[in-house]
Amino acid sequence: MGETQEPQLSPETCFTIHMGEPQEVQLSKIEPSGAKETNSLEDNSFGGPMNESIMSNKKRYYRWLRVAIHSSLVLVCASAAVLLGRLYYEKGGKSKWMGTLVQLAGFPIQLPVYFFLAPKNLTTNNSIHPKQPSVSMLSFIYVSIGLLVALDCYLYSVGLWYLPVSTYSLICSSQLAFNAFFSYFLNSLKFTPYIINSLVLLTISSTLLVFQNESSSDDDDDSDSTKISKKKYVIGFICTVGASAGYGLWLSITQLVFKKVIKRETFKVILDMILYPSLVATLVTLVGLFASGEWSGLKDEMKGYELGKASYLLNLTFTAILWQVFTIGCLGLISEVSSLFSNAISALGVPIVPMLAVLFFHDKMDDIKGISMVLAIWGIVSYVYQQYLDDTKSENRNTTSHVPKASSPIEEVHR
Repeated sequence: MGETQEPQLSPETCFTIHMGEPQEVQLSKIEPSGAKETNSLEDNSFGGPMNESIMSNKKRYYRWLRVAIHSSLVLVCASAAVLLGRLYYEKGGKSKWMGTLVQLAGFPIQLPVYFFLAPKNLTTNNSIHPKQPSVSMLSFIYVSIGLLVALDCYLYSVGLWYLPVSTYSLICSSQLAFNAFFSYFLNSLKFTPYIINSLVLLTISSTLLVFQNESSSDDDDDSDSTKISKKKYVIGFICTVGASAGYGLWLSITQLVFKKVIKRETFKVILDMILYPSLVATLVTLVGLFASGEWSGLKDEMKGYELGKASYLLNLTFTAILWQVFTIGCLGLISEVSSLFSNAISALGVPIVPMLAVLFFHDKMDDIKGISMVLAIWGIVSYVYQQYLDDTKSENRNTTSHVPKASSPIEEVHR
């Protein structure tokens, strides 16, 4: 019963019956040339190239859906957080270290997700590597990134303290150029015509608005959001440019760590890249808050806040939450696309924040800002289109690589 019985049939056809496995029959047809065809249920199933194409399109659709969700989080949360940060200073807030702390201290709200909801085996792509970095290596990465983030957030806080909110947001668009510069060296970024076009347009857009804001400060506008001294403007400008450079470096380093060190991008790993550096940066900021002596004036600051104590606490709380959701969106875009794309989406907030500043802080809105907004949107669309082209080429290569090849004459099918 365990042996194979092969009844002699016609020269063209033979049946091979394996009695060792019940009710298993393989039908093979031998052509005159000696080639052998194998018929099975799998050949008539939906596992062919058509099904692979459908699955590829579905996977691509869900990927861009995730990109859209992450992009929305980045745009909405960044714009709202910047406005709340400026509102804190407008209504009586004076502590730059507190303005830094609220950008970082909200990370504990992600702990329930980290411990209970994060699917530890869910990957955002197929980049899984069996060899993982050591604990000492990961500790060095988290501490280094945490120190960079703490410095970066402090510089942003100083810039927002000294500059009008529209000028601040426009200077922040330079982070895209810094990110491209660092990604060129760290992540082998290739500058295509669309990327170069995007960088040029965004740079022109921000430059126009910065000049417009400088000229508006010489007018008779007495708005607290636009009236600043030249010295404060220079300090705020330098700090914001430095913060933009640090932010671009952080994005590039994060992408490098994902690809070269960790070599996998699970949801848990992404949260690790948020929580541990945020913990380090928060501790550094707390040291700065107490060392500078600003902590002693926080009680009086809350009492003197123009909108009241409750509004003071709500402002700081929601600012902290928004920055954490913004960080999740950024890292999601890094894992799905690239650090430069994440930065490009962040730059899309450049025209959004000045428009909201007109509504809430009475900043001026004129033709120059309108032109700058159009250029910024054009630049973002140019970069997104380049990402679409890259994604299409990648999908086409994957589809071509899965085209089935002709079977060899001696190939057999075994279940």
